[in-house]
Amino acid sequence: MKKTILIFATAIAMIACNKTTTSTKEFKTAYIDTAKLMEESTEAKDIEAKYKDKSKVMGSQLEAEVNRFKKEAASFKEDAMKNGQAWAQQKGAELQDREQRLTYAQQAMLQQLQQESAVEMDTLVKAYKKIIKDYGKEKGYDYIYGTGDAQSVLYAKDNYDITKEIIKMVNDKYKSEGKKEEKAAPTKEEKK
Repeated sequence: MKKTILIFATAIAMIACNKTTTSTKEFKTAYIDTAKLMEESTEAKDIEAKYKDKSKVMGSQLEAEVNRFKKEAASFKEDAMKNGQAWAQQKGAELQDREQRLTYAQQAMLQQLQQESAVEMDTLVKAYKKIIKDYGKEKGYDYIYGTGDAQSVLYAKDNYDITKEIIKMVNDKYKSEGKKEEKAAPTKEEKK
């Protein structure tokens, strides 16, 4: 296992040295504060406002139902004394059921709004990534980094991407180790 890690580290170092020695030019880099971008983006603000308004409309409908429930619950104690224990038990069960349904309705409303909002914001983020990529290509940037809430590389020239090489290397290594383990493990016939 130690030999494998050493071979892997050596291979990565050789690839890294190869990449750095073949190109001595300085990279043109920049960064974008992604949190600030989303805070100050008009489209993001419009999406946020849209869902605040939608929340108010949906919430006002539910709020009317909640207020009716609160009035019934407040008068329940008084009515229970007038109508007896059997009525109080039945009405109490009905009120608990309504309260639970109202709670579920509130949760469902919030979840629906969050899901719809998340879909729109994801679409917006994808569009912004494309814009940043196109901008990076147009302006000749090698890398554009993201800071803020989500830190990542937002654009990089394709010729600096060594992902395929690394995947091939680790897959080849995995296959060769798998074959060694298969040979090392005795088969059923060898055990006999």
